[in-house]
Formats: sequence, structure tokens, C-alpha cells
Amino acid sequence: MAAVVTRRGLLLGAVALGAAAPLPTGDDVVGQPLRPWRHGGLDIHHISTGKGDSTLIIGPDGSSLMIDAGASTTPTPASLDARPSAERRPGEWIGRYARRHLVATGEPKLDAFLVSHLHPDHIDGLYDVAGALPIGKLVDRAFPDYAYPKPSDAPFLKAYIAFVRERIQAGGKVERFRVGAADQLALPGAEIRNLAANGEVWTGRGGETRRLFPAIDTLAKDDLPDENACSAAIRLRYGAFGYFAAGDLTSQSFDGTLPWRDVETPAAQAAGPVDVAVAAHHGMFDATGAGVVRALKPRAWIIPAWHVAHPSSDVLERMLSQRLYPGPREVFATGLSPANEMAHKWLTDRLASREGHIVVRVAPGGGSYRIVVTDNRDEADTVRTISGPLTA
Repeated sequence: MAAVVTRRGLLLGAVALGAAAPLPTGDDVVGQPLRPWRHGGLDIHHISTGKGDSTLIIGPDGSSLMIDAGASTTPTPASLDARPSAERRPGEWIGRYARRHLVATGEPKLDAFLVSHLHPDHIDGLYDVAGALPIGKLVDRAFPDYAYPKPSDAPFLKAYIAFVRERIQAGGKVERFRVGAADQLALPGAEIRNLAANGEVWTGRGGETRRLFPAIDTLAKDDLPDENACSAAIRLRYGAFGYFAAGDLTSQSFDGTLPWRDVETPAAQAAGPVDVAVAAHHGMFDATGAGVVRALKPRAWIIPAWHVAHPSSDVLERMLSQRLYPGPREVFATGLSPANEMAHKWLTDRLASREGHIVVRVAPGGGSYRIVVTDNRDEADTVRTISGPLTA
């Protein structure tokens, strides 16, 4: 029986005479720094700064993708404490984190950066990341005009558009997210399928898509889709391993009155069952609906939490529900507010992690994976817990 390290750092497993099964030589060990990425493996780092979302993916050949780099300015106690500290901006911490983990690839750079949607807790750290690392290709849902579903003069969006324009003038590459494509965000040896954005969803057949949103000019002002509903969703596959992420995509249909607003459920159905799924919109009340949970059936859920409202009790209950799909599963959060814990402790007590960077480490070939939680209170990347190995 393979060795398993629980969230308390204890070895489980049976061998002859009941002795503890040793960890493979050179693997991650609780209390030690996270080992570097290895060629052939797939690493997915959910970076925990307490101020927004950011995910670093290192592919089997060393190619890299970052999804979002958030830097919310919401003050505490509504938001979590800044990690590792408030001495640097969140984007600086993200850039530093990515640099030290990309060193193992031989060239610290980002081959691509995906902006899931245009909100500060997903984009306002991008400028610092770009200062720390070269970015080969920038992909977002709204390029080139940023006018859909309606123009905005929000200061953070103006700053982002100015960044994009400056990047283009300097010869940088920027593309609009292409729903249905499997070649826009390349990780050689693995596949990233673009599932949804702007109310358009992949059908599961070739590059074919279907439209969910009605024509914008037919909608009342209050019914226009918001930025979250336009979020980009992807599915990553490596061998037998599958992974789902969808920014702040929502499944809320306003009690059935606007059924087309639920883009998350069709996106999850197009993805099919996966091993690891990221709870969209930080596990908020308007996302990760019952249809999403039934479609994805992950062995592990990851909640990129940074606010007192992350996650909602109804969403956490659905993720843990044996009625929606049977079998074991673990729920990992990158952070948890004390007030949130107090509000529904009977659920948060079942979390596999409450704070830290959450690293999914898929073995070469994609047949198995581990989930490693590391300390986010400094830059030592000390391993706190290890779950697995799990069969993909």
C-alpha cells in the first residue's frame, strides 16, 4: 500500500509487520522545502497571498502558464491578512514565487498568461508579475475593444487596457480567448481546452461552440451579464489526470428567471469528470451549483479564498455532499477568515487545509498525483501537509 501523509503530517499505509511505508527518495517531506519541479511532471501552484487569485502551472516539458494575479485592496478584516506580509504588493509576492519555482525549468519566464476576467482580485498584480518575469503571450476574454457586454470606465480597467496597449506597442503578443480551442494555451505533453467565455461554451465536439447569452441589445439594463458571468473557463488534461478552473464564472440563474446566466454548469458538463476542480468565484454563493458538482465529481476541490465570505456554507456543503456524487474527497482552502470559520464551523472543520499555497503535483505520465500544502507566511515554501499519492 502506498504511503499517504495526512494533513497532520502522519504516515499512513500498511506494509509487512505493520511498519510505516517510506516516502520515495527525493520526494516532498513535511517540514522540508517543497522540492523543485521535475521534468515530465505537471505542477499546479495555487498561490496564496490573502489578496486574490493566482495560479502557476508548469507543464511536463517546463512550459509555463499563469492564470490571474490578483491584488485586491479590500481592507482587513473583510479580507485576509496579506501573505507573506504587507511589506510588498501582492503582485510582487506572486512574481517572486513564480521566479523561484520556474528556476527548475532552466529559464524563469511565463510562456503564457491567462486573464480569466477583468476584476482587481484577478488582474491588479499582473503589472508586478510582468516586471519580474517575461511573458510570452497574454490572453484575455475581452481583447481588443473591451466593450462587451458594455464599456466600463472603472480605473482598474483603464489601467489594464493601458498596460495592454503599451505591451502591443513594445511588440508583445496579446490574444482574445478562443472558446473551443485546444492550441491557444500550449503545454506540450498536456492539453488545455478552452471551455467557456463571454456566454459561449464548447460543445465537446472538435472546436464547435454554442451561444448561451441572448443578443445584448435585447436585454434590459439590469439583466446584462456581469464580468463574472463572462469569465474564461479551461480544462487541463495530462494522461488520465484532469483539472478544471473557471475564474469567477457563476451558475446563478436568479431563481430560474435568467437560465442563460448559468454558464458554469454547461462549462462543467463540457469538461466532464476531473480529478481536481477549483471552486469558481472563491466558493461564493452564486457559483459551484449542484449541476457543476455532479458534472465534475472531483477527488479534490480547491477554494482560492481571500475574503470573509469565502466560502459560502451552501457551496461548501455541496462540495462535500455524498448525494451529489459518492466517494471520498478533500476540500483545500488557500485561506479562511476566523469569522467565516465561526459562521459554519461544522463544515470548515472538514477542510483539508485552511491556509497556504496549494500545489497539485502530477507524476510523469499523469497516472497519479499528490496535493501538497506549503506555508505562505514566508518564502521558504515549507511543506505543511501532503495528501496522496492518488490515482488519476
